[in-house]
Amino acid sequence: MAAHVTIKQLEGNYAIARMAHDAAIPVWADGAGFVSISRSDEELSVVCRAERIPADVKHDGGWTCYKFQGPFAFDETGILLSVIRPLSENEIGIFAVSTFDTDYLLVKTADKARADELLAAAGHTLI
Repeated sequence: MAAHVTIKQLEGNYAIARMAHDAAIPVWADGAGFVSISRSDEELSVVCRAERIPADVKHDGGWTCYKFQGPFAFDETGILLSVIRPLSENEIGIFAVSTFDTDYLLVKTADKARADELLAAAGHTLI
């Protein structure tokens, strides 16, 4: 049985920035709203409100951010899958980020209305 999740849309417009793997964590990344910073051998990625990202930084804007109302235990399975499955099956791209307590999902703002319909039809509660 698929999990039913309460999902809250966060305020603001979001973007995902990409910098060199060895770039310093930028001061502009921190501030109001959700922020996620990930470093790999290939890149430094920053998710934050779009208005904070300088124009000269490579980024993709136009994202809406949703927070799963957790916390969820690490042994709870299927939480993220239950949310992304109806979106994926309907060709809506996503960007997902997990934290210690919960998950965050970004969808293109242009797809937001359709995503909301699909999530509600799958039994999720949107607040």
